[in-house]
Amino acid sequence: MQSSSQLFPVALISAERRGDLSEDVYLIKANNSLDFTTELAVTRLGLADRAGPPGAAVVLVHGSFSNRRFWYSPKGQGLGPWLARAGFDVWIAEMRGHGLSPRNQGYASNRLDDYARYDLPAIGAFVAEMNGHPAYWVGHSMGGTTLAMALGLGTLAGARGVAVFGSQVSRRYAGLRLPPLNWALRRVLKGFGRVSGARFKRGPEDEPAGIAIELLRWQSLLGRPGAWWAGLAQSQAPVLVAAGSADEQDPAWACRALFEQLGGEHKQFIELGRAQGLAQDFGHVDMLHGPQAQAEVWPLLERWLRQPEAPLLREAPAAPGAPISG
Repeated sequence: MQSSSQLFPVALISAERRGDLSEDVYLIKANNSLDFTTELAVTRLGLADRAGPPGAAVVLVHGSFSNRRFWYSPKGQGLGPWLARAGFDVWIAEMRGHGLSPRNQGYASNRLDDYARYDLPAIGAFVAEMNGHPAYWVGHSMGGTTLAMALGLGTLAGARGVAVFGSQVSRRYAGLRLPPLNWALRRVLKGFGRVSGARFKRGPEDEPAGIAIELLRWQSLLGRPGAWWAGLAQSQAPVLVAAGSADEQDPAWACRALFEQLGGEHKQFIELGRAQGLAQDFGHVDMLHGPQAQAEVWPLLERWLRQPEAPLLREAPAAPGAPISG
């Protein structure tokens, strides 16, 4: 089968029309990491009857226990189709073993570091090859954290901009700082090899044990996110960090800590809530899902994608006593 890329083997595994949308699914085998069985699915969405060159490329990166359906429902709804109908060239990435991406041989040992160091650069290179220009990136929750890691590692070179929603690494859980408990949990996870999203009612996908162990190491008594955190200060790409005022999982103060760590002239932090003139205080999921997100948050993101240097909302003051450093 002829590759769809001149960079590395890429197979077009599906090409369909979904109502007014075209849906092309590619499987990338970049062979750039230590696990050569890794294959990554990316779905390209566009208007089926659109003529002329593609619009600006936007790559959407899902969070934990999730897949492309976070952005794109089977009925053609969601942020992905909405951006495609607004004229963007939309690409939806699925991480190793999620959705249409098969599980690689070393699935249980997968880490966010692998995603940031190997997988996102391969996806970015393919999207730029197909579109003709580097992409904007949008990530939710752990997807946004992975994008931040890539920024800190310098593996998103050339990105036109990065937007992260509900993403942070600064919140600490006191119990997980206790060495015996932290060590015991890591040992148990290593034995299971995965964390079931369905069993724990977190989402439709499993997560490899390697990622959970990686996050536990960050939570340990002397744990830190890693060298990528310091590297964020050197990042120059335009960045939008968005937090939900009612997000209890990844609170606004912790998302702001990520924002404060970023370098670059064109960065902005927005808190999605009533204090900023929105109709509600948004939570972790509804900041990007549902009719209110479509009415208020999606247009904000579209404005940022078209003018990443223009301010979106007035910032809410930091909560008194809220930690800022990571």
